Amino acid sequence: MQRNYWPTREWQVADPASLRMDSDKLSELEPMIQSEYSNINGIVVVRNGYVAYEKYYNGYGPDDTHHVASVTKSILSALIGIAIDASYIQSVDQKVLDFFPEYVPDAVDKQQREITIRHLLTMTAPYPFEDWHEPLDKMCMQPDWVKYTLDMLGLKGVVGAFKYSTAGAHLLSAILTRSTGKSAREFANEGLFKPIGMKEIPDYEMKSFGFEDLFGKHVKGWVKDPNNNSTGGWGLTLTPRDMARFGFLYLNRGIWDNHQIISNNWISQSTAMTTNKYGYLWWLREEDGIYAYSALGDGGNIICCLPDQDLVVAIASEFMMNPRDRWTLIKELIISAVID
Repeated sequence: MQRNYWPTREWQVADPASLRMDSDKLSELEPMIQSEYSNINGIVVVRNGYVAYEKYYNGYGPDDTHHVASVTKSILSALIGIAIDASYIQSVDQKVLDFFPEYVPDAVDKQQREITIRHLLTMTAPYPFEDWHEPLDKMCMQPDWVKYTLDMLGLKGVVGAFKYSTAGAHLLSAILTRSTGKSAREFANEGLFKPIGMKEIPDYEMKSFGFEDLFGKHVKGWVKDPNNNSTGGWGLTLTPRDMARFGFLYLNRGIWDNHQIISNNWISQSTAMTTNKYGYLWWLREEDGIYAYSALGDGGNIICCLPDQDLVVAIASEFMMNPRDRWTLIKELIISAVID
């Protein structure tokens, strides 16, 4: 796909009609967001590489960063792909315990030894908790999050069954650091964020590890654990424009301004439809002939990529319990605005 320009420094804005989008339909977004999705702080819609729609709410502007929660996981997936491309990590089939030689696994638990990076990426590693009932607060109280997670890994359940785990994503961050010698934040700044024009993520000084420090609204940069591992499953702050840049990189199969930042092969593997509707830390959707893959975070943070429509939707949100599903908004007022 030939691009006229790359939004490395600045996004260019175009009239929706020139991008074959219905501006009347897009104008319905604002009243709908204000009445039904009031925790949305910023939204950027990119079509054919140009900003077709951009709005900010609740006192926020384009330069404000937001804690994007589990959107962090999809960024981490990209970093693992970059590390494999650069031969820091052999492959997704490398065993997790290879990276922690000091860890002594339970002699009885054979299952633990079989778990690979692929299992962590696809959320198919077994843990002792019920699905969607991960005791994340427990991990956050530990002096060593990695050891705590390794102790849980492989217990109960079967390798290969889907079980969503934020601690598992944190293990991937530790694996990245073990193999590259850099924190996920440093590795991302150098090999991912800087090349595509995203803001450099500053080192965030952790004063303590309470709820507010780890998840609160004053989170800045990229949260880290007591051993300086960047949190793998949450804790990254981004602007909506930078969220859109990341989505746009995936839409372009890892190419940015003639440079291959992430391999095409990695993006194909990460976003190929599965029975769990989950790729390599990306959520997958196929509905009414529309295929989308999304980075999703608590509170309604989302980077939604629609390759067939050449569309990226980035939404940054304030955390709230049970926010309205963003897909409804995207489908009814953004995808439907695309003129075939």
